[in-house]
Amino acid sequence: CSAGMLATTRRSRKNGAGRTITAVLLDSLPLECLTAASRHSAVLARLGCRTLGDVRKLPRGGMARRFDAALLESLDRAYGLRPDSYEWLRSPDTFEASLELMSRVETAPALLFGARRLLLQLSGWLSARRSGVMAFTLHWAHDAMRSRETGEGGARTVRTAQTTRNIEHLSRLLAEQLAKVRLEAPVGDLRLTADEVHPLIENSASLLPDPQEKVESLALALERIAARLGPDRVRRPRVRADHRSEWMGWWQACEEPMPRTQPEPPPVPQPTFLLPEPLELAVKANRPLYQGPLQLLVGPHRVEGGWWHRSGTGAEAQSLNVARDYWVALSAHAGVLWVFQTRLAGDQGAWFLHGVFA
Repeated sequence: CSAGMLATTRRSRKNGAGRTITAVLLDSLPLECLTAASRHSAVLARLGCRTLGDVRKLPRGGMARRFDAALLESLDRAYGLRPDSYEWLRSPDTFEASLELMSRVETAPALLFGARRLLLQLSGWLSARRSGVMAFTLHWAHDAMRSRETGEGGARTVRTAQTTRNIEHLSRLLAEQLAKVRLEAPVGDLRLTADEVHPLIENSASLLPDPQEKVESLALALERIAARLGPDRVRRPRVRADHRSEWMGWWQACEEPMPRTQPEPPPVPQPTFLLPEPLELAVKANRPLYQGPLQLLVGPHRVEGGWWHRSGTGAEAQSLNVARDYWVALSAHAGVLWVFQTRLAGDQGAWFLHGVFA
């Protein structure tokens, strides 16, 4: 009935009628058309009010004292004397959704069908909060008709390297996790919780399809591979702000977020392959040897640092400070090499092979 009242009001305004015609149309409507008036219909009926027009004829001061303020506010909004105001729909601060499966599930991969429905609810909650998720957990409860040795249920947590609410990507990661799970008993209920939620910076959407969005990014591909093989078996290279070659590059787990900016490498030649440990070279006539005499091409590039870096603890702690002169050397048989000479007392230093240029 309220919808009919609003439709009548909009129709009259669309036809060009003024506020007077709108008021005449609304005055003839019964009390049940206005929710605030229908709550007081019994009292209003004893006062002789049968329509909204009868209510409007009552003294406003008396109405404000006898009835709640919502009645006058609703009347004013319905007649266009006060602007409409609506309460914003507020989403809960945390996300937790449950689902009872239509039938008992005995294999973990089959849980993905029900879990996807929970992920769609999670996507809506994240969209309302303009956020993304970096970790969520799927909980499952075993059927009540189970053996006493079987637990009440299990859970699987899925983590991402970057904040996202891409349902397809989250579903693929969850599918890889469930493929490794063996259920101890049939499952009847699912529950999904969002563990780590962060604000998500969204890109501007386009009305035209973007072919680049169809290409899976490297980060998403690495996460999917890590979910299948294990996070310890998939790593990504990262550069440190360090001039020492053995400490300049390192590998981190693909699940760990990458920094937004990478430090710039030194503006000197860097070898393609680095030896795990520098190899000491023989010296003849003050020239290093590696499959024959080496010809020094470019250098020296002096590296000093690491006095703050120590390995071990207590009395076994050792300083990793280095003082080296690096050279690009040419070998007739081994190609272009990355060698250095340690600087010791008396201008005497040993030569080491540290890398190879491809």
